[in-house]
Amino acid sequence: MLKSARKEEKDPEGRMPLADHLRELRNRLAKAMLAIVVVTIVAAFFYKNIIEFFTNPILNAVGCDSTFSELATQRSGTCARIVLNGLLTPFTLALKVSLMAGVIFASPVWLYQLWAFVAPGLHRHERKYAYAFVGTGVPLFLGGAFFAYKTLPTMAKVLLQFSPADLDNQLPLDDLLDLIVRMVLVFGLSFELPLLLVMLNLTGVLTGKRMLGWWRGMIIGITVFAAVATPSTDPLTMLALAGPIWVLYFCATAFSVLNDRRKHRRDALGPADDEASELDLTPEDIGGVETVAASRSLPEQSSTDRVNGYDDVT
Repeated sequence: MLKSARKEEKDPEGRMPLADHLRELRNRLAKAMLAIVVVTIVAAFFYKNIIEFFTNPILNAVGCDSTFSELATQRSGTCARIVLNGLLTPFTLALKVSLMAGVIFASPVWLYQLWAFVAPGLHRHERKYAYAFVGTGVPLFLGGAFFAYKTLPTMAKVLLQFSPADLDNQLPLDDLLDLIVRMVLVFGLSFELPLLLVMLNLTGVLTGKRMLGWWRGMIIGITVFAAVATPSTDPLTMLALAGPIWVLYFCATAFSVLNDRRKHRRDALGPADDEASELDLTPEDIGGVETVAASRSLPEQSSTDRVNGYDDVT
């Protein structure tokens, strides 16, 4: 009873002292780190399956099924073998893959902890935009990661074609996984660009008409970015990244144009019957000062009634 009586009620607006903010941040971080550690330990038992999931498509596209003597007699085709260098490399690679899987698969937990820490300080309309951002951003990121996963075998085959003839290519597994992670992040984050443009339009920062006027520059910029972001030189991989972003950009532009038209129609209709109109707080000129005659009930004062510049009220 004493503890419940002493317990302070939470502020409905999410305000709290700095010490309570730091204490809550510590608790949220502890829960997020605990979830990552638990998932990392579980993923450590399946790290070989995780590695095979990422490397099998590439190995199937450029893998060597022949012996060295058979490769020496072959005059066409280029293949590669995935290898590990060093005694400690398998152990460090297992830790890296397990930790990466822990961060990815525990993302619902630490994203919720992050949201629970930030949400009390947001207004209602800001929370609505944040829900839409998270609900749309995750599928877009996964879509970009899927495109990266599908284009990696083609990219590896094209890159290995630059190898001299009669040579066996050896791909270090740790370097290959780093390349896969970078490609997944680049593709996934690139797919978030249209969502960012939509959010800027919803908040009134950017109009759909302006976005539509940028279409030539955006196509060139997206193409250049795709050419730089993809390590291969073939146009297929570049178009695999640039093409979906072009489509998403025009979808975001169309949504913004329709949203601007909806805003204009709503503003033209004015406020609803049960909605308060906006107050016009712009200051206006009041004109000249109007003189008001003195009331007859007040006694007239003469200059002799003033002492040292003040009225003598006695």
